[in-house]
Amino acid sequence: RTYSGTETEGQLLNSFVQYFGDSLGRKIKRMPLIEETVLPGDSLLTLPVVIIGNGPSGICLSYLLSGYRPYLSPEAIHPNPILHTKLEEARHLSIVDQDLEYLSEGLEGRSSNPVAVLFDTLLHPDADFGYDYPPVLHWKLEQHNYIPHIVLGKGPPGGAWHSMEGSMLTISFGDWMELPGLSFKEWAASKRRNIKSDRVMPEEIACYYKHYVKVMGLQKNFRDNVYITSVSRLYREKDEKGRSQQNEDISTQHLEMEDGQKSLTKRNWEVRGYQRATDGSHVPFCLFAENVALATGTFDSPGRLQVEGEDFPFVLHSMSDFGAAISKGKLRGKADPVLIVGAGLTAADAVLCAYNNNIPVVHVFRRRVTDTSLVFKQLPKKLYPEYHKVYHMMCTQSHTVDSNQHSAYTSFPEHNVLSFKPEMKCVLQSASGLKKILKFSVALVLIGSHPNLFFLKDQGHSIGHHSNQPITCKGNPIEIDPYTYECTKEANLFALGPLVGDNFVRFLKGGALGIARCLAIRQKKKHELIESGDGGGDGVP
Repeated sequence: RTYSGTETEGQLLNSFVQYFGDSLGRKIKRMPLIEETVLPGDSLLTLPVVIIGNGPSGICLSYLLSGYRPYLSPEAIHPNPILHTKLEEARHLSIVDQDLEYLSEGLEGRSSNPVAVLFDTLLHPDADFGYDYPPVLHWKLEQHNYIPHIVLGKGPPGGAWHSMEGSMLTISFGDWMELPGLSFKEWAASKRRNIKSDRVMPEEIACYYKHYVKVMGLQKNFRDNVYITSVSRLYREKDEKGRSQQNEDISTQHLEMEDGQKSLTKRNWEVRGYQRATDGSHVPFCLFAENVALATGTFDSPGRLQVEGEDFPFVLHSMSDFGAAISKGKLRGKADPVLIVGAGLTAADAVLCAYNNNIPVVHVFRRRVTDTSLVFKQLPKKLYPEYHKVYHMMCTQSHTVDSNQHSAYTSFPEHNVLSFKPEMKCVLQSASGLKKILKFSVALVLIGSHPNLFFLKDQGHSIGHHSNQPITCKGNPIEIDPYTYECTKEANLFALGPLVGDNFVRFLKGGALGIARCLAIRQKKKHELIESGDGGGDGVP
């Protein structure tokens, strides 16, 4: 397509996105890639932001980039008097336009990221103290603050919530799962859904997120069934003989303009992948972006024990596989118990699922039952009775007690799995070194999950707090600037949500706020440069 010089950047993006969608609609076999001779930094072909991941992190970021702005409500009084005084000082400004470091100073909460704590206390004041105060913010849609972007996800908006086990309740209250501008309770009431408790099922949350994108008018920014294969730096520069050379994975690039008088620094990304069409075919695409935001979550790769026999078909690594085995009747009438490995909430869900289906359980975990870091220690009994039921069994129905008394459930605290055998046996080892062989019907390893960042150079190992190690939510999150959420080791690459340690939806929204403010400032500077004649409209952020 030939673009006219009078088109705005937003119109250009919409045209490109429309072409992307129309091409797929015509079921073409291959979407034409951008010519290699064309400079990827060219503003006509470069999107300001590409968001990878369409779960709550990506949705919330899209909401803010679409121009929605939070302001202090006229009647609002925050219970924290110091914070309220700060908010009053700039009541006329949206929170996006204020100094987040100043507002966050002195606040404490259950996130290590200060902006996450700030935004949470504005949306859920004093929630950790048991109060149900309304948000102190109200939202305005300001079209002039729209930053063109596209959100790419494997499934429908909502991400991993669409694939979670539907019979379990969420760990968080429904209100804490909601996104800005749409009350979960009001949405549930409007849909005539019978929400029986403050905690809800994942399918309700998944439906809410999908509806949120529609009701907020964000659909034009979302593309489903998209799989990313690579995200890399890509640029061209000329050598001394004037030949064009291609360079990848470089943080900055110095390119000579045609008149030979000016050298500009560009920071653009190449995003490659494919979209799965309705007929199952794969339609490749290539996008260029000034900024990339990683919002992929951590549910991509289940944690593995890395022991012998773990690849046997009777060793499962997800609740969905376990639920499928139960629904198909594969475990009905089995004399041998299910072996469940892990001491987190997902493992507890599996114990409850087996228990409720009259399937005997052998529960193996490495920690002591008195370990203060066990998640059960952090959950109030009145709010989470089912999890405390599991914890009670973990403590009182150990293998050291007469097994005849509790044949339906037996725990093996302070035990490691050494190997799985083909005859459906497992070798365990206690903390004292004693080995034991157990027979089981199916094994379920639920020891957490990790993000799969295979599309980044070195799988993203270089951008964590500990270089050259896999990214994990707890042990090695992506290292970011605490107020902009930009990766400290890679310019123009942002991350939010579980990738930076914020597992709970109520805290990941702070990442969207930090990124939106950072990008808004850069877009303003860019437009000022263009208006002054110094920017040249070249896509420099």
